[in-house]
Amino acid sequence: MNHVERFRAVMNFQPVDRLPMWEWANWWDKTIDRWRGEGLPEDLTDAFEISKYFGLDPYKQLWFGTIDYAAAGEALVDEGVSSMDDYLRIRPFLYPSQDAAIEQMKPWADRQKKGEAVLWVTLEGFFWFPRRLFGIENHLYAFFDQPELMHRINSDLLEFNLRLLDGLSKTCVPTFMTIAEDMSYNHGPMLSHNTFEEFLRPYYLKLMVRAKELGIISIVDTDGDVTQMAPWLQAVGVDGVLPLERQAGVDGLALRQQFPDLIMIGHYDKMVMNKGENAIRAEFERLLPIMKTGGFIPSVDHQTPPGVSLDDYRIYLRLLTEYCSLATI
Repeated sequence: MNHVERFRAVMNFQPVDRLPMWEWANWWDKTIDRWRGEGLPEDLTDAFEISKYFGLDPYKQLWFGTIDYAAAGEALVDEGVSSMDDYLRIRPFLYPSQDAAIEQMKPWADRQKKGEAVLWVTLEGFFWFPRRLFGIENHLYAFFDQPELMHRINSDLLEFNLRLLDGLSKTCVPTFMTIAEDMSYNHGPMLSHNTFEEFLRPYYLKLMVRAKELGIISIVDTDGDVTQMAPWLQAVGVDGVLPLERQAGVDGLALRQQFPDLIMIGHYDKMVMNKGENAIRAEFERLLPIMKTGGFIPSVDHQTPPGVSLDDYRIYLRLLTEYCSLATI
């Protein structure tokens, strides 16, 4: 199987020769700085090339931004919205054309067609993007104080994301997409189910219909404990979640038992990676039962931290190779 075939098979709970070997989140810059002092070649600057160097399966992520900072100039955009007037003032700097970014996909589209690289696109979600405009605290108040504005922003964002998917489909349908949200923390969701249903559900439903028409696997990227939110996301058509952070108390096996068809990526506890081979292996042993169920790719549950030496990481990679081969489906 090539890499793209393997990824699609795992995500569809189909048999594979081994699991994909990924680092879904790029390494911290401080981690890379440390590793350069420990032997990582200086000429490796791109995440794709670093992945190849480490023997990981290649992917290419393209993030499609919602703000034209070049055009905005001195205009206050991030955390500058407190009213409909504010939003309308900065509206000309939002939802820019993505034609140039889509053009960058063409060589990667060819690689995906050949099975050489998974093509992954990231869209900004209906919790994430309003928070950028309001700021964290004002965003949470806005659900109650400015519902009309919240719906206006998410309606505009939906139109932008649908246009983007249509544009992408004319060049290359990506293997999968993530929706950036970060709407949970270590005690669960940052919003109630009722708030989700009123302000996010209508827009997710329409976005997921288009994604499924195109055959794009959809995964919500939300930190913290996603357990309570998982059924909300499945109900609007989302296929899966990442990164399943252990520090937030997420239990991936319990999630699998509760939601048998939930796609998951991540869940490897980054905090054990500098504690020696026995600890690194024990974490893989914890994940092995989930790895054998399908619909799951093990990966560091966020960026590999700078406390992990290059030698530590090489142990991790050796055991990742071992356990991904053990977890044939």
